[in-house]
Amino acid sequence: MSHHRVLWILQWVMGLYFVGVGVTHFVLPEGLPEMISWMYDLSDTQHVLAGSAEILGGLALILPGLTKMAPALTIWAALGLIVVMVAAAVWHAGREEYTNIGLNVFNIALLGYIAYGRARLAPITSET
Repeated sequence: MSHHRVLWILQWVMGLYFVGVGVTHFVLPEGLPEMISWMYDLSDTQHVLAGSAEILGGLALILPGLTKMAPALTIWAALGLIVVMVAAAVWHAGREEYTNIGLNVFNIALLGYIAYGRARLAPITSET
């Protein structure tokens, strides 16, 4: 399978994932699973910042390549989401939530591949 195809699959999966998690910051339903119950401990400001960054970043993983408008934005979105995941890992480390840190590191690796892949391996052009 080509890098281009793998990157598109990852962009869609990660984009939808981050939009979903970002929306959760704003609706914060009762009865979240134990693994994400930490969301109840965030301040309103943290919810707005993280939720906004995740929704915008998730959309920017998909839409620029889909529309062929400013496709380099996909690279910046992946890098921005890496910053969000590093901040989340630091926050989880302070709470000794090591399983969540593992998920953050996994997300960082996938986002790093998307950023590098779209910058060097399979940039989006008007032909792709």
